[in-house]
Amino acid sequence: MTGVLRALLLACLAFAFGAHAAPKAVATTEYPDLRDSYDRALQNGLERSLERLGLAEAVRARRLAVSVVDISDLKRPRVAAVNGDHMLYAASLPKIAILLGAFVEIERGRMKLDAATRETLTQMIRVSSNDAATAMLRRVGKQNLEGILMSDRFRLYDPAYNGGLWVGKEYGDAPAYHRDPLHNLSHGATALQVARFYYMLETGQLIRPDLARQMKEILGNPGIHHKFVKGLEDTGSRIFRKSGTWEQWHADSAIVERDGRRYIIVGLAEDRNGGQWLSELVKPVDAMLIPTRLAAADNTLGGTRRTATDAAAALSPVTRLAQPATSEKTLPALNTAPGLKLKKSEMRLLMACARDTRSGPAAVVLCR
Repeated sequence: MTGVLRALLLACLAFAFGAHAAPKAVATTEYPDLRDSYDRALQNGLERSLERLGLAEAVRARRLAVSVVDISDLKRPRVAAVNGDHMLYAASLPKIAILLGAFVEIERGRMKLDAATRETLTQMIRVSSNDAATAMLRRVGKQNLEGILMSDRFRLYDPAYNGGLWVGKEYGDAPAYHRDPLHNLSHGATALQVARFYYMLETGQLIRPDLARQMKEILGNPGIHHKFVKGLEDTGSRIFRKSGTWEQWHADSAIVERDGRRYIIVGLAEDRNGGQWLSELVKPVDAMLIPTRLAAADNTLGGTRRTATDAAAALSPVTRLAQPATSEKTLPALNTAPGLKLKKSEMRLLMACARDTRSGPAAVVLCR
């Protein structure tokens, strides 16, 4: 779609929705567009993880959409996605759009972030209160929220990329007041647009810094223990997230932080087992993006952090173990190496890499 056609379509939609004037942009050119930041190694690792979990068919059938963004270096994000622009019903996940709308109104001076407002927003996000979401949606304004999502500042719903975040129905028994114009969804999302929401939050492009800190605080300390939170329960990670569940639709989205590393993960599933899919998927993704003690030791030389390419090329014992000819029987011997006493989970990870006969010397990097 040409830039002119896209602009005309957005203008027509904004007029039809009665959108208010777009808020002033705060984005800078300091950070790249996520769509220009795909990483082949991360993409291969994500696809391999989906195959191992038996989810490749769900991806092909477009019943599963996933996006992953390594944001340990905010200026050099690494992106991987499957069905990233496929829009699915997302249940309560789009409550993050209402959260954004509230903070835009606060930034504009039309709403105060007093104790009552903060409590309503916190209940909406942490425990996914439908009553709180509906109350806040009414305060923000339904047409106003649509205008915010489609504005040039955010473009979190963009017809050029098959839609994105959408709220066209109160949360509860009321009928939809305005389904999205592309897919007729009342509450929808695409994995990449949700990832953009979190990336913009982290890079200061979503809202001014003092408000961004408070928004992220509300997204922290999840009150519902399932999906990504369940999959990461033993990792000690800090998780800032919003999930959604309705019948066979399951969604989750999060910023995950641990050991100085950060990443974004978004999953949208249409299957009665979708919640379990997401709980299992986050484990290998986390292992790829946040090194274990073993990987961290292998990836550091003389106190200087090395790149993934350097680590893959190094002739260390750990890297050599990733060669296809490696026998699993040799792996336990690593525990006799100085400073490399491994947990059982780390041993299982190495064994999985060694079993993957398609992997070359980079397997340890991809299988973290």
